[in-house]
Amino acid sequence: MRPTFSHETAQQAREPLAGFAYAIGAYVLWGFLPLYMKMVDHMPAVEVVAHRVLWSIPVAGIIVLWLKRTEDLKAALKSPRTLLMACVTAALISINWGVYVWAIAEGRAIEGALGYYINPLINVLLGVVLLGERFTKLQMAAVVCAVIAVCFLTFGAGKLPWVSLALAGSFGIYGYLRKTLPVGPTQGFLLEVIILAIPALVVVFWINATGNGHFGQTGWGDMGLLMFAGPATAIPLILYAFGAKQLRYTTMGILQYIAPTMIFLTAVFVFGEPFSSIQAIAFGFIWTGLALYTWSLFKAAK
Repeated sequence: MRPTFSHETAQQAREPLAGFAYAIGAYVLWGFLPLYMKMVDHMPAVEVVAHRVLWSIPVAGIIVLWLKRTEDLKAALKSPRTLLMACVTAALISINWGVYVWAIAEGRAIEGALGYYINPLINVLLGVVLLGERFTKLQMAAVVCAVIAVCFLTFGAGKLPWVSLALAGSFGIYGYLRKTLPVGPTQGFLLEVIILAIPALVVVFWINATGNGHFGQTGWGDMGLLMFAGPATAIPLILYAFGAKQLRYTTMGILQYIAPTMIFLTAVFVFGEPFSSIQAIAFGFIWTGLALYTWSLFKAAK
């Protein structure tokens, strides 16, 4: 007898495919982001971040209106505790954006890729330190590999790979705190950029007043690039939020390697950044650690 499927069953079968599309779309867009960042590398990082904030507001606002989630946002704005938590997450994500923009402009995209490779291992460490979780043997081995990689880079360059650690640490802590924010992903992002809007406006006015601004002062090209910072920032984050909602943690854990891999390949083959033997050894340890981490996800899923 041929099985029959209800409309609801068919809809459920389609949802994972939509989740894959959202998540892969987000990571691919993040993977292409260095190409955009290279186009604005003649501008101060603080100016680019300020415009990322300001032009994200209308994009996120339209999506919140379309989803009819304005009541959630109003409730969050009336809650001092939620606002305080959102101020912290907004500060963390702005630090992450600032370091990333600066790194691309300074020809350190490889360090940026390394930071986002390290990020899942930072998440494991945060779970142990902040949530009292216990390392599995595979997770312990993965974190040890990351520590060895950082040690190689530190001794090889004579200094800590602070760009990688700042990106991994800020995004890891942001992700941990963001989960505790009692508001949906899209509304939460809109709340964060609204909070950041005042300092962003101050930065834009100050830079323009000193004659170093690029919005409306250096031609339509720069103006268009700065306005594009909004969609380039908001759309991947919102796609990621929708994808994470529909896919398992294991699946997201594997897909998250798409972006740093694209960043790494872009840095080496498009930007022509040097890739030293010390970096190759460090990346080897990181990739080994990520393989162990991925296997631990599969074991947990089983």
